[in-house]
Amino acid sequence: MLLNYLKLIRVPQWIKNTFVFVPLLFSLHLFDGNYFLTAFYAFVVFCFASSFIYVINDLIDIEADRAHPVKKNRPLPSGAISKTNALITAAVLFVLIIALLFKFNTQFIGFVAAFILLNVLYSFWFKHIVILDVFSIAAGFAIRVLAGAFAISVPISSWLILTTMFISLFLGVMKRHSELKLIMNTEETPTRKVLSQYSLNFVDQMATVAAAGVIICYALYTVSERTVSVFKTENLIYTTPFVVYGIFRYMYLEYISHKGENTAKTVVTDLQMIITVLAYVATTILIIYKVI
Repeated sequence: MLLNYLKLIRVPQWIKNTFVFVPLLFSLHLFDGNYFLTAFYAFVVFCFASSFIYVINDLIDIEADRAHPVKKNRPLPSGAISKTNALITAAVLFVLIIALLFKFNTQFIGFVAAFILLNVLYSFWFKHIVILDVFSIAAGFAIRVLAGAFAISVPISSWLILTTMFISLFLGVMKRHSELKLIMNTEETPTRKVLSQYSLNFVDQMATVAAAGVIICYALYTVSERTVSVFKTENLIYTTPFVVYGIFRYMYLEYISHKGENTAKTVVTDLQMIITVLAYVATTILIIYKVI
C-alpha cells in the first residue's frame, strides 16, 4: 500500500525540483548552512506541490490513463488506490505546502502559487493545446529556478533563466517524441488528444531548436560580462562541453534507445548521464568557489 502511494505522488519525479538549487549553486553561498537549509526547504515545498499536481492530474485523466499501455498501471487507473483516498492525499499535501510556506517571503509564496495555478491550468486546458502544452512544462521549470532565487534572496542571470527555459522545452519535446513513437509502434489511438496535432518531423525540428537554445544560452552565460565579474574568472566556459554532451546523450537515449518518455528515470539510470551531471556539478563548484 505504501508503495502505491509513493507511486501516486511520483517520488522519483522529485528530481525535477532540484532546479530550485540552481540559484544556490551560482550564488557563492552553496556552503553557507543557512542558505542551503532555506533552499532545501524550498525544494521540499516544490516536491509537495508537484506531488499535489500529479494526484490532481491523475484524478482528471483516470479514464484516459486506463487506455494507455503504460499509464494504466498507475495506482488510480489500476484501482490500487480509490478516488476518495487520492483526494485525501491531495488535501494532506496541500496542508503541508501551506504549513511550510510560512517560512518564506511573499515573493517565493507568489511563485509557488503561480506554479500550482499553471499546472492546474495545464491539467484542465493547456495540455490540450499544441505547443502551449510544451511551453507550460518549460514555464514550470523556470518558475522553480526563479523561486529558488527569491527563497534565498539572490539575483539570477537572465541567460541562466533562458538556459533553464530551453532545457525544459527540450525535455518536454523529447517526451512528446517518445509518446508519438509509442503510438506509432503500437498502432493505438492517442490517449493524449494533443498528440494528434504533432508529427515526428515537427517535433524533431522543435527538439533541434530547443537543444541549440540550451547550448547557445549557456555558453553565452559563461562568458557574459556579469558572470565573469561576479565569479572573477572566465573558466566557467570549460563546463560547456558537459552541457553539450548531456544534450547529445539524452537525444541518443531517445532517438536510438527510445528511453526519453520518463525524464527522471532516464537521468538517474543511465550511467553516462549520471557521470556527466556529477562531473558538471563538481567542475562548476571547483571553478566558482575558486578551488581551481
